[in-house]
Amino acid sequence: MAHLLRGKQAGVQRDFSAGLDPRFFALDEVARYGINSQIGALAYDPVQSLLALGTNDTQFGGGQIYVFGQSRVSVVLPLPRKSSVKSIQFVAEKIVCVDSKNELSVFSLETSRILSTYTPPGSVTALLTDPTLDFALLGLQNGEIVAYDLDRHYPAPLRIPNLWRQQYPKSRLTSVTTLAFHPRDIGSLLIGYNTGAVIYSFKVDKAIKFFQYELPPGAPGGDSDPTASSIRRYPRLTQAIWHPTGTFVLTGHEDSSLVAWDPKDGRKVLARTIQDIHVDEPGGASAIRGATPGTFALKCPLFRMAWCSKENPDDTGLLIAGGTPTTSIEKGLTFMDLGQTPNYTTSSWQILSQYLEKPKRQQILPTPQNAEVVDFCLIPRRSPHYAGSHDPIAVIALLTSGELVTLSFPSGHAINPTNQLHVSMSYVHPFINCIDLATVERTRWLGMVENRSKGPPMLKGGAEAKHSMMRYANRNILQAAHADGTLRLWDLGHGDEIENQKMIQIDMARTVGRPDSVAISKMSMAGATGELAVGLRTGEVAIFRWGHNKDYGKEIRHIEAREFGLESIKDRAEPSLKEGLLPLTMFQGQSHVTALKMSDVGFAAAGFQHGTLVVIDLRGPAVIYQAGLDELGSQSKRGTFRRSNSQTQTKAEWPTSIEFGVMSLETEDYSSILLFVGTNLGRLATFKLLPESNGGYGVTFVGSSALEDRVITIAPIDADLGDPAEATQSAVAGLREGRKVNGVVLIVTTSGVKIFRPPAAKGAHKTFDEVFCDSAAVVRYQAAGYALLGLFGDGTARIYSIPALKQLASANVSHILDVRRFAEAIVTPTGDIIGWTGPSEIAMLNVWGTGSDLTRSLDKLLNIEALIPPRPTISNVQWMTGTLHVTPADMDELIGGPNRPPSKRMIEQRRAEEEQQRAMKRSATAGSSSGEKEDEGYWAYMQRQMQERTQNLNIMGDSTDKVEESSSNWADDVNKFVSKQKKKAVMGFVGSKLGF
Repeated sequence: MAHLLRGKQAGVQRDFSAGLDPRFFALDEVARYGINSQIGALAYDPVQSLLALGTNDTQFGGGQIYVFGQSRVSVVLPLPRKSSVKSIQFVAEKIVCVDSKNELSVFSLETSRILSTYTPPGSVTALLTDPTLDFALLGLQNGEIVAYDLDRHYPAPLRIPNLWRQQYPKSRLTSVTTLAFHPRDIGSLLIGYNTGAVIYSFKVDKAIKFFQYELPPGAPGGDSDPTASSIRRYPRLTQAIWHPTGTFVLTGHEDSSLVAWDPKDGRKVLARTIQDIHVDEPGGASAIRGATPGTFALKCPLFRMAWCSKENPDDTGLLIAGGTPTTSIEKGLTFMDLGQTPNYTTSSWQILSQYLEKPKRQQILPTPQNAEVVDFCLIPRRSPHYAGSHDPIAVIALLTSGELVTLSFPSGHAINPTNQLHVSMSYVHPFINCIDLATVERTRWLGMVENRSKGPPMLKGGAEAKHSMMRYANRNILQAAHADGTLRLWDLGHGDEIENQKMIQIDMARTVGRPDSVAISKMSMAGATGELAVGLRTGEVAIFRWGHNKDYGKEIRHIEAREFGLESIKDRAEPSLKEGLLPLTMFQGQSHVTALKMSDVGFAAAGFQHGTLVVIDLRGPAVIYQAGLDELGSQSKRGTFRRSNSQTQTKAEWPTSIEFGVMSLETEDYSSILLFVGTNLGRLATFKLLPESNGGYGVTFVGSSALEDRVITIAPIDADLGDPAEATQSAVAGLREGRKVNGVVLIVTTSGVKIFRPPAAKGAHKTFDEVFCDSAAVVRYQAAGYALLGLFGDGTARIYSIPALKQLASANVSHILDVRRFAEAIVTPTGDIIGWTGPSEIAMLNVWGTGSDLTRSLDKLLNIEALIPPRPTISNVQWMTGTLHVTPADMDELIGGPNRPPSKRMIEQRRAEEEQQRAMKRSATAGSSSGEKEDEGYWAYMQRQMQERTQNLNIMGDSTDKVEESSSNWADDVNKFVSKQKKKAVMGFVGSKLGF
């Protein structure tokens, strides 16, 4: 019976939830954004222009593969079993993956589905593919190598035994660590074992060179500990790679040594580290001093190496992750620009050694200070060959923290991922601290297209699927605050077609004028005006407004100018931003911002942890109110609806929720702009904003109401219609006409909900039984009515009627969302729930659905017109000197056996190449003939016609002469044949008579 009385107690005469049926409440999972778990592998395909990320199996999500293309193109490929992605590689129209359970999975880019799986006979430690081959080579822990046919989906007959153990029978625990094809001779395979490297030739089916790194006593090697150099050592190998033209072989070792070898005679060219050279010779010094005297610094292991090249494959450089001292202040990737490779035939041994000893330059490509680079992925311009290291324009680095950093190559400048990478990648570029959501008018958002200087796009592949378009719905604009102080805004959508897919970026470090301590705590955006307020933990509140940057392309020195309690920051706009959200003004608070609200009518309010409330009028802009909550009267006493007997005590109080509304107070017969401020101690303070004679506005405190617990939601409601009584532009304009809004305010705390007339009417309340509410909002279902939707600590989403506050329905969402982060979840007026599923992924749910799960992405990944360029081959000199050239077609027979038919990809590619050649010939023929006739005059035309007629007559004469000559020759041949037959007949008759 209690719910029947609440409407009258609250002063509401209608049931705003009368048209809602509990059957309407069904959860749909609409979309997911972000990365579900820690990233473990990366791969890029320059032919299709796609990027793939593989994740690990953690408590937040299972391992899966994300494939990203241009704009919002995204496809998720789940693994067949619960495991982590160890390695992923693009192979033509497929993606090949090896997981932590040593299973090889093959996915199709055309259908975005799994094609086949294969479990090799052992633990997989290395994976190798080539864009021109239909095979995957798998290096095993026992030192053997097996092959899998990616086209026929069965194991290939090739099996390479443990070559190192055959050469060194006493070696134990020899496993394959890396595999690499020769960049120009696919018939040569570089096998890296943990004890050394081997070059295997498919042509002769045997190992032709062995490389073992040996350090004699006294040689420092790459060890930081000088006491380790007293014995003979064989540092274990971690990676082996080719020079882009095959001139050298480079091996990396666990002691951070880099050893270059001559692949022709197997000699060692140079052993060095990033800091020192000739570390394999006794007497050298490789130890690096530690932070205190008498100590030495440890080195990071060599995580990965890549021998890169420019457009000219002989102009090379080494990109290295790791190998630097742990005490080094500057973190990042090391790049050695080696320059033009010497001619091997004409260069002396000293010249070859100096090429590796003295790079043209050596630099650090900087990354964040608190993490190391453990892996990276190069972004080549065009070619997928040369192990993916040919002419790269950028590099994406994976940090130990799980974040990504994109750098230009080889300069090392940070590349902004905004509108370069998929929005899901921004969740780890870097991590997001907090999010907020604004409902922005569609037409307003369509006009908010940021104009910023940026480089060429990195991802250009794929095509988005078509979705239904909601032309009359407001847009869900997500604001994401990153750990580095970057703020990005983009359209989350409603599961529909997103018309404006661009992101908007704000650099808070530049806005406040310092590079660090820029952690964002609160954000608020006005849906009607597009104005944005951002609050920091250090107390600054910055206001942004859309506009054109008059100082575009110029670096302007900031001039500090304070007026009306605010500092102008217009001159802190980014020079690269031509049009976008520009900094307007900033307020300097004394403690971190705990609540923030930007209204649609030109007011902003901010609450701070030390209890201060500030109201800013953007018409000045000017601070029109600033006071502490303790100045408003006695603090509310914390309690519950059940009345606790514990002693009350004064506690610190600060704002937790702020909202603007337009309605009448309980003792007034006119409406005005009201400001509601909820606190952590359960008090709701009400302020009135009234115009003054000077053209500005004044703020007056009119009263407060004591609630039970921390206020999490404030919702002004029109008591007659049930519509939101927010301070919209139309509502404020109606005040001039004397329009009156009979309103109530619905307040949700962690322990209950209350509806009353402000500022302090008794109203109606309801207590949540044995559970706390973490997030809530008033939602609407089409024209059926309004209800209160909340997320609760038991993992459920519950919906209550208004004003009776009767529970209509509930559903469990703990299997999708992280219950521990319910307080950070957002509930929208349309019934959408945006919550975190893990540290770097959010899910979007809708409560007015049909109970359906997340649908599979229908985006297209494969561009069938993008052909793989031919693989580089050996030079003419190598061919003339006797080097046997092996083609990919030969490799198909060597690996797959003599009876294997051509693959489907090879047939289709050959057919496409032939069709392309025919088209080129037709176009060339048509172009030449049309080009000749284009500028031809009348007399030239007559002359050409006479020449063609003469030529035709000559051809006919020649043909007649040839016919006559042919007829004469035929008659002569007939005469000769008749004479010959007659002669044979006569001789046969005579012979028979003579008895022969």
